[in-house]
Amino acid sequence: MNIIKKIVVTFTFGLISFGAAAQNVTACASTIDEAEALVAAKAKQAGASYKITESYFNNGVHMTAKLLPKQ
Repeated sequence: MNIIKKIVVTFTFGLISFGAAAQNVTACASTIDEAEALVAAKAKQAGASYKITESYFNNGVHMTAKLLPKQ
């Protein structure tokens, strides 16, 4: 019985840690500045800072960023 409790506790903490992981957000716009403004707005709404991880242009800008907890 004690081993089952340990497994349940370990699984629960694993889910909590997974939920606290950083999130990715994307934005599409016609310029880099507009795309970054969209990412910044999403980060502000989530109460987080952000780090741009990817950006490319193909008839518009597609940008991906990772939301990080504010420090």
